[in-house]
Amino acid sequence: MSEQVIWVHGDCLSPKNPAFEEYPNSPAVWIWDDALLEEWQIGLKRITFIYECLLELPVTIRRGDIVNKVLAFAVENNASKVITVDTPSPRFDSICDEIERYKKLEVYETKPFFDYDGFIDLKRFSRYWKVAQKHVFD
Repeated sequence: MSEQVIWVHGDCLSPKNPAFEEYPNSPAVWIWDDALLEEWQIGLKRITFIYECLLELPVTIRRGDIVNKVLAFAVENNASKVITVDTPSPRFDSICDEIERYKKLEVYETKPFFDYDGFIDLKRFSRYWKVAQKHVFD
């Protein structure tokens, strides 16, 4: 059993995820969040892309409420701590607050792809990229 588990979310789908690099032998979990998929109207192409990314990661895939599923995964693995990576997702802080009620939580910061303080629509990559490319290639 591991002392910690890694919670993988949509903004840390890389094998270079700092949580994987720090804890390479820890079990990891991804949760398909039906409420988020519906709320953000995530399409089949995006779901397929995410799934293909997940296939390249050492991760267990679950479906349901993120907090409940992450905590259940931690219990299954006898883990006292959940490790994840920061994200600008609007729901992230409230999910973390709930997890911290029951388990220790460690959130790794990642280096931003580019520095930007304005609003970016994160629902579609093309909307994000329209803003990002102006800063990345300047």
